[in-house]
Amino acid sequence: MNDSPHTVLFVDDEENILHSLKRLLRKEGYQIQTATNGSDGLKILNNRDVHLVVTDQRMPGMSGTEFLAKVKEKYPEVIRIVLSGYTEVDSITESINKGHIYKFMLKPWNDQNLKLEIKQALEQYDLMQVNKTLHEKVIQKNEELKKINENLEMMVKERTLDFEIQNQALELSRAILEDLPMPILGISNEMIIVLINRNMEALLFNNESIEIGRKLSDYFSNDVEEKIIGALNEDGCSILTGYQISKKTYDLTFTPLSGRFRGKGVVMTLLTP
Repeated sequence: MNDSPHTVLFVDDEENILHSLKRLLRKEGYQIQTATNGSDGLKILNNRDVHLVVTDQRMPGMSGTEFLAKVKEKYPEVIRIVLSGYTEVDSITESINKGHIYKFMLKPWNDQNLKLEIKQALEQYDLMQVNKTLHEKVIQKNEELKKINENLEMMVKERTLDFEIQNQALELSRAILEDLPMPILGISNEMIIVLINRNMEALLFNNESIEIGRKLSDYFSNDVEEKIIGALNEDGCSILTGYQISKKTYDLTFTPLSGRFRGKGVVMTLLTP
């Protein structure tokens, strides 16, 4: 899991023990650090990245469990093992229960067992680092998703506000159209009636009110349709004067739609001369 060499710190007040441990692990590829007391061990931890600490229990000044309690407090990710020839069950059990110690091993040790325990402890360290990295990535992704959701919520609010403004503008436009004092008619380029206002709806064509969806030719003569075609083709307004509707004379103005609706239809207005 970890391509870089692991660093193992051994702490023991007997230097011959430290030499034996270094000889035992010289072919394992670890970087070995040693200290003869807890204070020196803490100095090494302060200056180097250490992955595993293996300490004796009985040492002058600071016991192994006291030392590992400080290691846990300052360097909680470091794996901690007690290697002791004394079976101080109460103090070691308390440290294990408090999480100060990962494992307790007795001296004299079995070389193969000790190497295996160290290997497994370092694998545990690597696994913890992988889990930490994954956890950090999950937190990062959650933060990114949170920001995306916040941005989406803001966009939705802005879009909703835009829609509300557009709907209000559309409703206002319809109200204005309905209340215009002259008859208004909207005709598509297929000569279908698509819009009428209140004043246009009030007019009678052969005793019949005009209806949306009907053909223009159902109500108006061919010369009106010709004017509309001309307005569409010329993109300009045109006028037809003196047009009779229910014995009343009107001047008809034809205004083609513009912009993205250019060529799609014409607005016809009936004006009283």
